[in-house]
Amino acid sequence: QVQLAESGGGLVQAEGSLRLSCTASGRTFSRYTMAWFRQPPGKEREFVAAFFRGSNTYYADSVKGRFTISRLNSENTMYLQMNGLRPEDTAIYYCAADQNLILSSITWARQYDLWGHGTQVTVSA
Repeated sequence: QVQLAESGGGLVQAEGSLRLSCTASGRTFSRYTMAWFRQPPGKEREFVAAFFRGSNTYYADSVKGRFTISRLNSENTMYLQMNGLRPEDTAIYYCAADQNLILSSITWARQYDLWGHGTQVTVSA
């Protein structure tokens, strides 16, 4: 059974840091496009960052310079290091994966086949 599982969320003060993890199981994800999305309270799910087909990285403008995406293929794990957190970063953070995306569609949540259940990140002012 293919699964994605996020961990590492929590409550942090503004300007603090958190590292999220996404562990994939059930198949090898080294050539997949894997991404982080988030859904703030009352808003649509939005793109945060992605590895396109296991290599190049892309970020939403709102997190560039603050968040860093990385992955450890040997452990089928992807990370999101979040520094300089702001109250507007408060959201449920989701891990997503897909084998067949094209570059122009990596920011579209509906294009991803596989999703984790999410982890809550709350940033207090």
